[in-house]
Amino acid sequence: MIRSDVLVVGAGPAGSIAALVLARAGVGVRVIDRARFPRDKLCGDTLNPGALAMLDRLGIGARVRERAIPVEGMIVTGPRGTTVSAAYPDGLRGVAVKRADLDLLLIAEATAAGACFEQGIAVRAPLMEGDDRSVRGVLARSSGAETELRARVVIAADGRASRLASALGLSRFAFSPRRWAFGAYFQGVTGQTARGEMHVRRDGYIGVAPLPCGLTNVCVVREIGPPEGGPHEEPESDALELGHGRENVGAAFRRPYRGIVANAVAADPLLRDRFANARQVASVTTLGPLAIDSRGAGCPGLLLAGDAAGFIDPMTGDGLRFALRGGMLAAEAALRELETDQPAWRWLDARRADEFSRKWRINRVLRRLVGSPAGVDLAARLAAHWDAPVRYLIGVAGDISIAQHVNSQLPTLLR
Repeated sequence: MIRSDVLVVGAGPAGSIAALVLARAGVGVRVIDRARFPRDKLCGDTLNPGALAMLDRLGIGARVRERAIPVEGMIVTGPRGTTVSAAYPDGLRGVAVKRADLDLLLIAEATAAGACFEQGIAVRAPLMEGDDRSVRGVLARSSGAETELRARVVIAADGRASRLASALGLSRFAFSPRRWAFGAYFQGVTGQTARGEMHVRRDGYIGVAPLPCGLTNVCVVREIGPPEGGPHEEPESDALELGHGRENVGAAFRRPYRGIVANAVAADPLLRDRFANARQVASVTTLGPLAIDSRGAGCPGLLLAGDAAGFIDPMTGDGLRFALRGGMLAAEAALRELETDQPAWRWLDARRADEFSRKWRINRVLRRLVGSPAGVDLAARLAAHWDAPVRYLIGVAGDISIAQHVNSQLPTLLR
């Protein structure tokens, strides 16, 4: 049995940032992850200006920029050829960086601050005790052996299909819409600029982002049904996520979608020429269903961070800002719980609502819009004559107000 002050389950951006903040505060932190790093993760691979400002606030933005290329704004197109391109105001920039590189950098910062990181450890279930059934650790498996990892506070940052959140009834896959994301990397795409791209179509959307070393990230999001005949058992490391828990989905489901990304860009009037001589350099990765509903930010002894605390189809490209700020808030809640010995999940729930509720509402509206072909057509016709709403949304998607606020405080924060 191993004990620590705080156990962080999941070493993605939310978990690593939570561990970094806690370790800098002198807390004994252990981070575990089922994967071994570096590992690829389906993601848009961009940090908007608000997310980058969060990293600047922690003093690590410069190191991220060293591995990234700048993103100065967004290009949004509609199904009728409507195009709106806007730069972020005040010279603000985001960055594009491979998620594998970002995750490795963030967990390295956490360990440099004093956190202990262990890879290849899969969580099986929460450990609970007391009259209030407080979480006091996890039952984990590593190299075929089970062990108990105990802590005064557990932070679940183990992703959309969080074992801990689902086991405790804190999250579930949304009933509608059932969108899946398919991503791949390409080399040799033409027409790239310093702006991210969102191509909204009647059947979903396509995100395109330039990356260092001439790579291009392409994510195709479509609404599809579950696999015919149900899930097929395969090794868990090769799992997709389906339904209301973690299930393994076999080759019979993946096979029809292996060419979905290449086919989507080849069939798109605005993209096909740019990809005519491009080469796909990585297999298609799949994630879905995307939307996760959460009924709270934790329970006694447990705090949720990142996608484990809820996930809204991130067509505005702000998923990493939610993750980074969510990790910071979870760390603040953990410090409160350690100091007072009182559950802090309700405080965390309120803080998350204060900070994220406006963006959540906007994302839900956009999610419904993209799910309606008629709505997409109407928005495209409107944007052809009046692009102010799209320009406004580009600013909202970039979390510009967050970046401006943090940047105004940086001289004080970094003194």
